[in-house]
Amino acid sequence: MARKIGTYWCLAGALALAACGGGDSGQNAPPTGGTPAPSPTPPAQGRLFADPAAEFLSVGEVQQIMAQAIGEAQARGLPSTIAVTDRVGNVLGVFAMTGAPAVTTLSSETIGGTTTMPIGLQGADVPSTTAAIAKAITGAYLSSGGNAFSTRTASQIVQEHFPPAPTTVGLESGPLFGVQFSQLPCSDLNARFTGGGAGAFIGPKRSPLGLAADPGGFPIYKNGVVVGGIGIAGDGDYGFDTNILDRDVDDEEAIALAGIQGFAPPVEIAADRITVDGTSLRFTDMTVSDLSPLQTSFGAVNGPAGGIVAVTGYSNGVIQQGVAYGTEASGIRPSTAAEFTNQDAYVLTNGAGAGRFPIRAGTDAASVAQPLSAAESRAILEEAFAVLSRSRAQIRRPLDSRMQATVSLVDTHGQVLGIVRSPDGPIFGTDVSLQKARTAAFFSNAVAAQQLLGTPVLAGFDVSAYVPRVRNFLNDANALTGTFAFADRSGGNLSRPYFPDGEVGPTPGPLSVENPNTFSPFAVGLQSDLIAVNIVQHLGFVQGANPDTANECTFVPNGPGGRKRIANGIQIFPGSVPVYRGNQLVGGIGVSGDGIDQDDMVSFLGLHNAGQRIGGISNAPAAIRADRIVVNINGGSVRLRYVNCPFAPFLDDPAQNVCEGL
Repeated sequence: MARKIGTYWCLAGALALAACGGGDSGQNAPPTGGTPAPSPTPPAQGRLFADPAAEFLSVGEVQQIMAQAIGEAQARGLPSTIAVTDRVGNVLGVFAMTGAPAVTTLSSETIGGTTTMPIGLQGADVPSTTAAIAKAITGAYLSSGGNAFSTRTASQIVQEHFPPAPTTVGLESGPLFGVQFSQLPCSDLNARFTGGGAGAFIGPKRSPLGLAADPGGFPIYKNGVVVGGIGIAGDGDYGFDTNILDRDVDDEEAIALAGIQGFAPPVEIAADRITVDGTSLRFTDMTVSDLSPLQTSFGAVNGPAGGIVAVTGYSNGVIQQGVAYGTEASGIRPSTAAEFTNQDAYVLTNGAGAGRFPIRAGTDAASVAQPLSAAESRAILEEAFAVLSRSRAQIRRPLDSRMQATVSLVDTHGQVLGIVRSPDGPIFGTDVSLQKARTAAFFSNAVAAQQLLGTPVLAGFDVSAYVPRVRNFLNDANALTGTFAFADRSGGNLSRPYFPDGEVGPTPGPLSVENPNTFSPFAVGLQSDLIAVNIVQHLGFVQGANPDTANECTFVPNGPGGRKRIANGIQIFPGSVPVYRGNQLVGGIGVSGDGIDQDDMVSFLGLHNAGQRIGGISNAPAAIRADRIVVNINGGSVRLRYVNCPFAPFLDDPAQNVCEGL
């Protein structure tokens, strides 16, 4: 039986994830209706990157996209909810067809060989509007001018084995394992819907369910430029695809695919033209030949088929035009020379000209003898951006494109000391890079155990229980008290349902679920337990039952400044390192937007180069890095990892093993 929002189980039904369907791994090359990629715009003199063209969706185009999706839903007899967003997550409209299910159930997929309920958050009911919005945001946020990812792509890269299939048990977890718990409704970075007026379109906006991986979410492109996303909720199920080897007939995906006709990504950048560790990613199991004749008249369906609906916290029930990414109104724009010296840098803005996160000194003098200075913060961000700009991208087309990502820097209290982006970095990397920076600073902090032990048990989620689990697992009574420096790769090792990652056995990581057979992408352990109640509160708000969740995630005790150290949740895939002054922790740097090894390198090497440039700051001393921790398990020993840098990563230099010995 499906569970209702009123119970704690429906909690994070919201948590986004999922997909049903596999495919032949790129062998069905999309007919997605995409157009050839436009010729790359050359960068301006003195620059390495070109700015994305200022494209946006008009009201008429939103209506056309909706009409096309509605027509396909009618042809398939599947009344659905359709959501369209712009690139920075503004909801441009939500259409509820007559007869569409009001609620969508988190996947009933069999987990751990049993159908017994409850398992994690499986089976919870969430509003269908929130499912559709999460899918649309996911398509928009994961995509860029160099890659187009769908919610089916997301399903492939977040599960416990990559690629997910019955025959791949024993392989490592997905490269973006845990990314589903980003863009959270409690995030202090992602903006909230204001209902209109000044600043209404400032992004990036939050998602009601984090990132989704249920098929039926695609990015929307206009003249080769990503301008938004579409999401469909119609079959009442919001799950995840455990078998990438077959090809699904998925009605929600077909409806979304109809919606993006005329607005599909260039074929050359679709996910199934991109490989990760030798595996082709997936974009869609449906093709244009599967679709019915397109319905393009919104007037013909608006009313007879249903209508536009308001969604509390996301939309006022009126179709809006999108905002052009890169403009002041979008909340992300090119930096000024005073904000950041690199001409290619982009920053987050408040819509009135002021940067939201200007470079500044550390705020943690109450905890650190010598906090980061503004000059040191600037050096770290500039040097990391310089490494990023020279690096070969992993997930972008054409081949040998430059890496594009976001870099975030925090102090030991988790306060932001600066955020900088490359022009076309995927939007999801903004929130994720901050999660990564905060996670590295948190788990390397002397107060990490104290913070977790001081977190109240809410709705049955006992965060404090993870401290003794870690200490027993590592055979270290002082674990999580600052004796070791943890990068996100290190904490990610401890967060996998199988330890070591990929070896199927009886032992889960101590930050994962206690029984690896009951792992679900909807409940992964500490990462989800920290924010599950926030999501439940937010779902109640969407339904008008209670006030919204706080504008910062988790219920860990406040730091000395009165704010949470992990105010947008934690992240558990690589791309961050803590910042040290000698043996003293002074902050954390996080990078997100491209391959995880590239993200690791930019954080690690950027920090090293900043220390060489300005002195006084560095990576953690080698003797206290988490890769010095050896875990005795099953008669053998396993060493944790710290960072993993790509081989020969630079476009302008044949150097190899660039992180070796640092």
